[in-house]
Amino acid sequence: MQTLNLRRRFIRLTASAACLCAAAGLASTAQAAGYPSHPINFIVSYGPGGGTDLVARMMAPFLQKYLGSDSRIVVLNRPGAGGAIGFAELARAKPDGYTIGFINTPNLLTIPIERETSFTWKSFDLIGNVVDDPGAFAVLETNQVKTLADLTAYAKQKPGEATVGTTGTGSDDHLAMLQFARASGAKLTHVPYKGAGEVRGAVAGGEIMIGAINVGEVLQYKKGGTPLHFLGQMGSTRSSALPDVPTFKEQGFDIELASLRGLAAPKGLPADVRGKLVDALNKTMQDPEFQAKARDMFAPLRYLPPAEYAKELETGEANFRKLWQESPWIDK
Repeated sequence: MQTLNLRRRFIRLTASAACLCAAAGLASTAQAAGYPSHPINFIVSYGPGGGTDLVARMMAPFLQKYLGSDSRIVVLNRPGAGGAIGFAELARAKPDGYTIGFINTPNLLTIPIERETSFTWKSFDLIGNVVDDPGAFAVLETNQVKTLADLTAYAKQKPGEATVGTTGTGSDDHLAMLQFARASGAKLTHVPYKGAGEVRGAVAGGEIMIGAINVGEVLQYKKGGTPLHFLGQMGSTRSSALPDVPTFKEQGFDIELASLRGLAAPKGLPADVRGKLVDALNKTMQDPEFQAKARDMFAPLRYLPPAEYAKELETGEANFRKLWQESPWIDK
């Protein structure tokens, strides 16, 4: 009798568990079917007016359209600590699809290497990469420094007076500045800001001499009326938008750095919700109107679906760890 009762109890428990699993599956499907039903927060880890912020605000209506809902996408700026504040907020948000954000390299990869953080790139569900923007050095057009050779001569003649604004320690801008200083033997002074918009303002206002800003951002600021002059661009080849501006390599400095900007969400999204976001981004990237707006903003698009994006981040992380061991960008 006791054995029979135990068997009946086991059957009841198994049936209950099956019901719970089925209910959970139905709830997940229902959640995805109704997603999104209220506004989605879109975190940008840098200040207003920078390239990441401008692209996020431009692409939000397209994502909203392809998600098939009237729910708004609200861009929230969370600048500071080279992007770490925004990345951490995105990583710890509830993984329900109502918080998404841009993740930027190399900051996303370098910050966890240089110090303890609550996130790595594996803390996120990747939706896809959007932009691949080479770095650049820019000064005001009135500046007598016109080339990297001019900058080298100036910085050696006046050590420390060549001030370079970046989007933070460990950013592609900062790493480029350090690599250039080592390669040229020139002493530069680092001035970190919370975003490229602040760097632009500091150059325009005469607070700093050089803006280490990505190519697309400099072109946007030039179009907006800021009289900037490129000293060089850090792509492997000259950008089609800058055919007359030599690369760093062409000027004798083996420096090649760029910033990937991709869309991500907190780890653990329901599969159907993640699928909707991936599909919406894919359709956005294929949209001719979006592509035209990106060209108008000088945002160099490079779409990578989640699996390819993950491979790119994994390779980048390995390279930066190797660089950190050989030549750390801050004092250990």
